[in-house]
Amino acid sequence: MSASIPRKPAALPALRATTITALLAVTLWAGQTAPVLAQAATPVTHPAASAAAQAKAETVEDRITDLHASLKITAAEEADWTAVALVMRNNAAAMEKLATDKAAKDPATLTAIDDLKTYEVFAQAHVAGLQKLITAFDTLYTAMPADQKKIADGVFQRTSRRQAATKN
Repeated sequence: MSASIPRKPAALPALRATTITALLAVTLWAGQTAPVLAQAATPVTHPAASAAAQAKAETVEDRITDLHASLKITAAEEADWTAVALVMRNNAAAMEKLATDKAAKDPATLTAIDDLKTYEVFAQAHVAGLQKLITAFDTLYTAMPADQKKIADGVFQRTSRRQAATKN
């Protein structure tokens, strides 16, 4: 799909930042919805469900710690980083609440329409969280020196490749 989207060379850093942000948000969402999937009446065998179950082992705090170290956040960047970490925590908490709310519903009473509406709520929360994360990360990224931006770009590219590899 990405091969069919024309890209301007100047847009690549923004595309990378958007991609990693999306991947982080999806990871947060997948990790938070794994318990809901596990409660389904029938066994879940879809590859995405397996990835979600594995993602649950890594907490948002683990991701924050790993990303902080990988990005080599300096003392001068801590305030901007704190804003990024706060958004990540808030996004995880929002997804956890949605998952808890869904798990509290009796699956026997839910219709296909109810399920689609629930998916819509998760998707909207995902987009809202992603927008907040992009804003916070953009502030941090913009303040980074060029060599650190290259590190960040590499971290995001590795994450993108890892995500693509787990889909294949």
